Amino acid sequence: MSDVVSALKSSLGERVRTDAATLEAHRHDSWVLSTLLDLEGRGYPSPQAVVVAQSTEDVSQTLRICREAGTPVIPFGGGSGVCGQIQTETDSVVLSTRGLDGLVELDDNNLLATFKAGTMGDLAEAQVQANGLTIGHWPQSIALSTVGGWVATRAAGQYSSGYGNIEDILFGLEVVLPDGSVLRTHATPRAAAGPDLRHLFMGAEGTLGVITEVTFSLRALPETVQGQCLHFPTFAAGLETIREFIRRGWRPPVVRLYDAPESYRHFSAHVSEGRNALVLVHEGPAALVDVQLAAIKEIAGQSGGEEASSAVVDHWLESRNRVPTFKELLSKGLVVDTIEVACKWDQVQSLYDEVVTSLNKVPDLRIASAHSSHSYRSGTNLYFTFVAKPKDSKDMADTYRECWRRTMEATIRVGGGIAHHHGIGRIRRDFLAQELGEAGLDTLRKIKSVLDPDGLLNPGALLPEK
Repeated sequence: MSDVVSALKSSLGERVRTDAATLEAHRHDSWVLSTLLDLEGRGYPSPQAVVVAQSTEDVSQTLRICREAGTPVIPFGGGSGVCGQIQTETDSVVLSTRGLDGLVELDDNNLLATFKAGTMGDLAEAQVQANGLTIGHWPQSIALSTVGGWVATRAAGQYSSGYGNIEDILFGLEVVLPDGSVLRTHATPRAAAGPDLRHLFMGAEGTLGVITEVTFSLRALPETVQGQCLHFPTFAAGLETIREFIRRGWRPPVVRLYDAPESYRHFSAHVSEGRNALVLVHEGPAALVDVQLAAIKEIAGQSGGEEASSAVVDHWLESRNRVPTFKELLSKGLVVDTIEVACKWDQVQSLYDEVVTSLNKVPDLRIASAHSSHSYRSGTNLYFTFVAKPKDSKDMADTYRECWRRTMEATIRVGGGIAHHHGIGRIRRDFLAQELGEAGLDTLRKIKSVLDPDGLLNPGALLPEK
């Protein structure tokens, strides 16, 4: 047993785990490449220990002890990240927030709910729904991710076009800094008291501090929920419809436009081959929903949009969180992933064309398709899917990296943003300078060096190596 593990056990007792099963379960997150390396027998080594913190003080103690020993600390929530935010080495200690679980306070009058950061997303939503409220944040990983992880990765949910992303929902947070000190933001609906410190930790992927508590601004559950499906002759016609109805002020929470290959793959029973399906979910007061349904149908008609059965929406709602595991697909020799990027409206068609064309040059590629799932007044995101089956399984990792490289480089050429909501991790970090610019990346490095001068908090994630 190392000195640092002995010191942790002396301070935290049974909250420090060193059994093989726990160490094995915390070596990495859900990144495709990590899973592939495991299947190839080249997986990452286990950490020294896993600390399952039960309180903010446990987190502070862990960080203080590890900092004194010069030991890297890797924060671990639900482990649902898909960009390689978590990767252990033999000298590292994993700090699990799963013991920080549960509702701290529900304030119906001010529409606020405070949770410990390790609370799983679906359980948090269930607790507020029992009181007629909703967080309004529905990532596909809602049953696999923690509320603290939502903040650390700057997440977006499937209902974001109406309810906003995590930065629009987060009201306040508590975070333990790398030296063990605790920062708690002030509870106020808005402030002009200098830069908003919440944004320093949103998207920092556990490199600047460990989030221990979050407060969300809630909404009342909607009076009415209504699905709507429209389909278009071209992807561009569907995108133009979204741009136009958002411009006019219509904001259904779910706005998802699938290109023709994805539309047929998912909705062939209701959408003809070659058509591009737009799935909408409207929520709110019944009168508003009725008017919004009619208004969007009229706008869609101007771009050749036709209405399809609302059964398409029912199918999407039922199946939206059911996807095959990466391990299952990789075992069949299939290299698969999704890549979400973003851009302004006048860039989106070029972005789509550039990425799909570039991906189709990858040898043994089977699928290159996309859908738009989060839209804004000034732009949208594209969520690309690629599937390849290399003839030689030894080429799977190289094929995977090649698909990512082509997507990132095409996005940069068009002027889009390289990450919409899955974060940077390790797969995107070498492209971060082109996203932030050298001055932006240098600023981020300086913040890291001040808060974590020894570089011990989640090393290797987010920031590219110098």
